[in-house]
Amino acid sequence: MTRRARAALGALLGLCAVSVLAEDMKLTYPATRKGDVVEEQFGEKVADPYRWLENDVRTDQDVAGWVAEQNRVTQGYFATLPQRGWFAQRIRALMDYERFGLPQKAGKFYFYTRNSGLQNQSQLFVRKGLDGTARLLIDPNTWAKDGATALDAWEPSKGGKLLAYAVQDGGSDWRTIKVLDVASGKVLKDEIKWAKFTNIAWIGDTGFLYSRFPAPVEGQAFQQLNKNQEVRFHRIGTPQSADELVYSTPQSPDYGHSAEVTHDGRWMVITTAEGTDSKYEVHLIPLVGQVPPPHLAAPANLPIFDAPKRRKVTRDWIAYRLISGLENDWRLIEGVGDTLYFMTNKDAPKLKVVKFDLSPKAHEPTPCTDQQGQPCLIYPAISKTIVAERAETLESAKIVGNRLILSYLKDASSTAQVLSLDGKPVREITLNAIGKAAGFSGKPGDPETFYAFTSFNQPAAIYRFDSETGQSTPFAKPKLTFNPDDYLVEQRFYTSKDGTRVPMFLVRKKSVAAAGTAVPTLLYGYGGFDVAMTPSFSATRMAWLEAGGAFAMANLRGGGEYGKAWHDAGRLQNKQNVFDDFIAAGEYLIAQGITPRDGLAIQGGSNGGLLIGAVVNQRPDLFAAGNAAVGVMDMLRFDRFTAGRYWVDDYGYPSKEADWKVLRAYSPYHNIRTGVAYPAMLVTTADTDDRVVPGHSFKYTAALQAAATGSKPHLIRIETRAGHGSGKPTDKVVAEGADVLSFLAQWTGLTVK
Repeated sequence: MTRRARAALGALLGLCAVSVLAEDMKLTYPATRKGDVVEEQFGEKVADPYRWLENDVRTDQDVAGWVAEQNRVTQGYFATLPQRGWFAQRIRALMDYERFGLPQKAGKFYFYTRNSGLQNQSQLFVRKGLDGTARLLIDPNTWAKDGATALDAWEPSKGGKLLAYAVQDGGSDWRTIKVLDVASGKVLKDEIKWAKFTNIAWIGDTGFLYSRFPAPVEGQAFQQLNKNQEVRFHRIGTPQSADELVYSTPQSPDYGHSAEVTHDGRWMVITTAEGTDSKYEVHLIPLVGQVPPPHLAAPANLPIFDAPKRRKVTRDWIAYRLISGLENDWRLIEGVGDTLYFMTNKDAPKLKVVKFDLSPKAHEPTPCTDQQGQPCLIYPAISKTIVAERAETLESAKIVGNRLILSYLKDASSTAQVLSLDGKPVREITLNAIGKAAGFSGKPGDPETFYAFTSFNQPAAIYRFDSETGQSTPFAKPKLTFNPDDYLVEQRFYTSKDGTRVPMFLVRKKSVAAAGTAVPTLLYGYGGFDVAMTPSFSATRMAWLEAGGAFAMANLRGGGEYGKAWHDAGRLQNKQNVFDDFIAAGEYLIAQGITPRDGLAIQGGSNGGLLIGAVVNQRPDLFAAGNAAVGVMDMLRFDRFTAGRYWVDDYGYPSKEADWKVLRAYSPYHNIRTGVAYPAMLVTTADTDDRVVPGHSFKYTAALQAAATGSKPHLIRIETRAGHGSGKPTDKVVAEGADVLSFLAQWTGLTVK
């Protein structure tokens, strides 16, 4: 017997046996110990009997034992599902096609990822010239036997001589950054630890900027709050201990910082945020030469970070404030000499394009005092609008060659346009389908760029785009094992509880749509953090469609589909609108005869997992089955772990009475309704999720299993060596997809035809 198995057995022996049966088999849930934690908050006593399940599964034997027993019961149940094998086979087959990532050009080299089909992780290749021979640079499949160590971000130096890349292990948000020599493929000794939520921004070929947090307390790497993020510069060939502090705000430990460098190497742009809201401060550090240009000379009282220790060995990193106040969205597009281009929602809720002229002939910076009482330097925030706000939401903007390429969302589907640098329209980019276009990264002076187009029935195809001629030519198009023309992709609009018109994508086989019969339907939603839900391909969803089901995606308030107003309408005190929108989507699908009343399954992940938990509590009669994935389930304690403190922008502060009362009213863990029949529920999480710690899902599942919520199964699937989602190997994607779909199919009546 293994040590973990012994721990599991020992943990269970001390518990009182509780047997709960599910209606299609004698399913006995593992007994879960109840604690006596009760806290009074704002005049209300709130019980938290499963708080012990917040402890780290890696270090707490009781939690490890609970996890082992829950997985044993859940896997035993999965083994009884008749369509599990079919879904596993079809998902695997649908993933077995050659796929490419967007190429990135550096000097004469093109870098891109490629997966031959069923590799656990995509490999990184390089070509010299667009038609050059592909050469393998990095193969993450050799890094771990279980395939759970992944290549995350990567960035070549300006000339393509070196490449910095981030390693993600077991799905964690922590990254280790390494460097290799492109010519030889040799990995250098350079290694960066404790990087998280970071860009990699090269300054020439000498080194790169990155963002990191202090090393966590031993044993707390996956739960400790993330504070005091700083930007550092790593010079190639030196140890991390010698990395130079570039920018930090110790007086404001909740601030996070990321650094970018314009393609011409002229400016470093540091963007600062406090939470998840798109509200930023922007600082500039000139990078030409070893001293700032004369017109940017700092006043005597401007702080120079750590300058006394470093003045003799390196340059002084002098930051000049361009945008202050954490009030608006400011996203760097690019710099061309002394002109910086930004997207912003200042006086433009659906965003516009502006530029700043930082040349000596423009406006001199003046001294200021920041919110912490520290001296600073500020440019007059005088910008010129280049492209005004439109009816559609501006999603991204790039400069390629001497053109602006703008991507817009029109009812959550992509459109794209080419303009001159002064904002005059040049041409539209024709996409010819409901879908998502992404990419268009390039640089001033080089008209070549690449973009990907995908939809629910189309895996991503990569195109090379010439901004001068407007011509798109295929770079890599997948060879498919199904016919996309067999599927109908529609956009519908329905009315929510308060009369708001909400869009929804609907995907079915054309034969199913033509027959007009109601079929089991999987409804997906998110509704938060200004994130737009757009069309994309998923082999798992396609397997559901092949089985004869329908898939729907509702574009709920709280997302970014229609700009700031749409986001604001679904957060903080307006969060109930998100749940109302999702419930109305389900009612619409039933009323329209798309799904039978007992055939509606629902799914969401992260903030979407919260969504599923909340709507099941509010309308358990509406849904046949649900999958709440890596969800935020305890809304009274979410801000106490890892990145949870950032989410107060969308959820509010549990420490503030007004916010607490809103959170208490919908928190999934605290609002389970005993004595009411619930749909079949499958909770999914992972032991290395350090974004939404798995304790959320553990506590919610324990409470759901203990309550009198009917005879349908309420199970949890806990993946090992996986995190919030990114970096998950193909084998784990297939296994999880088969488990989830076979569970949802069982309880909606979907049978393979």
